[in-house]
Amino acid sequence: MTSLTSLPVGALEVAMVQTGARAADTVRDTADFARAVEELGCSRLWYAEHHHSPAIGAFPPVVLTAHAAASTSRIRIGSGGVLAPNHAPLTVAEQFGTLAALHPDRIDLGIGRGPGTFHEPTARALRRGADPTTDDEYRADVAQTLRLLVDEVALGTFPQPWLLASSTAGAALAADLGLPLAFAHHIRPDHTEAGLAHYRDRFTPSRWCERPRVLLCVETVCAETDEEADRLAGPMDVIKAGLLQGRSESPFPTPEEAAAHSFTAGERRALAGFKAQQAQGDPATVGKRLAELAEATDADELLLATPVYALADRLTSFALVAERIRSTGVA
Repeated sequence: MTSLTSLPVGALEVAMVQTGARAADTVRDTADFARAVEELGCSRLWYAEHHHSPAIGAFPPVVLTAHAAASTSRIRIGSGGVLAPNHAPLTVAEQFGTLAALHPDRIDLGIGRGPGTFHEPTARALRRGADPTTDDEYRADVAQTLRLLVDEVALGTFPQPWLLASSTAGAALAADLGLPLAFAHHIRPDHTEAGLAHYRDRFTPSRWCERPRVLLCVETVCAETDEEADRLAGPMDVIKAGLLQGRSESPFPTPEEAAAHSFTAGERRALAGFKAQQAQGDPATVGKRLAELAEATDADELLLATPVYALADRLTSFALVAERIRSTGVA
């Protein structure tokens, strides 16, 4: 079985806004989280782009990246990701090129495609009324961003570009452009095997990456017991159940509110199927599952997404995983 001690393990921060809390409180917590995961030995910390969500703060990844980079000294910081349809390529290149000049060898530029919102008026406002981006337009935007980093910004140091994907189409684009691939197993795990195979089969070396390089993002909730992990995962289960029913995101409930939520039989089956492909439970269970995923996918790195209610519980989850890796390396 793969030893987790041989793989870098990073963190994806989605900045969940607690019920009854202000978004300002959540954004202030991000610096504490960054310093804590750096001390735990995480390889990198990425910020996701979201808009008009009652559960996730609308905090631009470039701003959080700048703040976290200034608050830490070693860990790599970046976007996971900046969503290309919402931004001009020159703006992205200038912003992340500047960050890379200010924090050499520490900045990542993860680029993705989704709108970052389920709210159509917000999505259209981000695109200034334009229609959804086509495959060809997305490819052109990513390629232009990479060119501009070199030709226009030209600050002498570059962010490390990654392409985010959750499908074979996204994986194929990463392969064609010679980019490292961050695969969203935490969103569409059923596409992971085919997507990674497609990426490795089609990969073309580039100035950015000489060989296929895979980062696998896994939803990970770790607690002292399986029961406590189930409790902490409850609020996100409620959010997912709503999405399964076609409802847009709702406010992020407390664990107590989630425990009182009534799930349908179909929702329970869908949630169980999803969780079986992620990592949730006590340290032994999570360590075993992460090692299995790393081995099955031949990932070069893991990125852990831990969408739990409170900052303290999120940090405890990362601390337990880090201790499990240090003490055993394998499950």
